[in-house]
This record gives sequence, C-alpha cells and structure tokens, in this order.
Amino acid sequence: MAALRDYVQWLDRYDDPDSPLSWRLRKVQQWLHDELDARPGPVDVVSVCAGDGRDIIDVLRARDDADRVNVVLLEAHPDVADLARQRARVAGLDRVEVRTCDAALTSSYAGAVPADIVLLVGLLGNMSHEDVSTTIAATPQLCRPGARLIWSRGRDLDDINDRVRREFTAAGFTEQQYAASDQRTRPAIGLMQYDGTTVPLDQNRRLFTFFR
Repeated sequence: MAALRDYVQWLDRYDDPDSPLSWRLRKVQQWLHDELDARPGPVDVVSVCAGDGRDIIDVLRARDDADRVNVVLLEAHPDVADLARQRARVAGLDRVEVRTCDAALTSSYAGAVPADIVLLVGLLGNMSHEDVSTTIAATPQLCRPGARLIWSRGRDLDDINDRVRREFTAAGFTEQQYAASDQRTRPAIGLMQYDGTTVPLDQNRRLFTFFR
C-alpha cells in the first residue's frame, strides 16, 4: 500500500480560497449554520476523521449559542488532533472533545453517538468502494432519529456518487441537498436526514482502511 499523504501539510490547501477544499469548506459551514439555526436546545455533533475541526469549530466561533453544542472530533493523526485542540481552545470552546483515535473502529464512538449532526467530510474518497458501502451501512448507528449527516467525496479518480447517494437512501436516509463543483478534484457534498430508528452501536467492528 502506498504511504498516506502528509495530512498536516494537506491542511495548507485551505489557504487558497479558490481551492476545491475551500469550496467544500464553505458549503459544509453554511449547512452547519443552517442546521444549528433549525435546531433549538442542545445539539450533539460528531465528526469522523475530523482533521483540525475547522468546519464545525469556526462555525461555533461565530455563534453566540455555541455553549449548547457538544462536539466530538475523531482524528487519528496526533499532530492534526493537537491542531484541533488548539483551534478549539483559541475559539474559547470548552464543549469540543478531540479524541486521538482510529475512527475506523466503532469502539472509538462510544459515548459520542447517537448524534444530531454527523460529519463524514473528506473521508469516503480515501477508501475502497467496498469500505464506502460498509461505512454507509453503519452510519445509522451514529445517528439519532432525525439527525442530519453531511458527507463528501471527490470525483477526480472515479465518480460513484450516484451509488453513494442510493446507498444512503437504502440505509434509511433522505437526501436534503447535494452540491458539486468541477474544480480540480471535482468535489461534491451531500446533506442527508436520517429517518430510521435508533440502532445500537456495535463496538467490535472495523469499517474502513485509508489508502491515501
């Protein structure tokens, strides 16, 4: 298997406002703002392979109701996880928990799910098609009934996003929005609503393996 990319250096791509990552970030943050506006009371958020957490952390930094939002960020890279902790600390957010853990292991989610908002951003394009299907099939375990889930997948290497959308539907989700760009990596994101019932967390599974 080829070596994984340098994910600390990878974050530098956000410095270019015209990059595909910046396009995706703006879309995700707008949807997060909208979801938080639509949800009164406490909100639980979990982010899978969260990176430095800038999507949800920067949204909460700009809100005066951030203290009602509990966030759990799952990130395997220790340096990137430390960047997320620093970002939350600078933003003054004490309800953001950063777990340095393997988000592919369902045991990593204990105590964090089911959640009201689930982020699968920058994840599905870094695993095999089989692992994509396995991960989608497991997402009901992460969601409360009525939860919203944001996913992304670039289409530069291959475009299986229609299949991804169908598999989310088969898992009990209804698509709320879908957006795509023809920038370099052809990023695309989807917003789903979970219409099923609560599914207990199976804590003894590996969902995926990253290949880049």
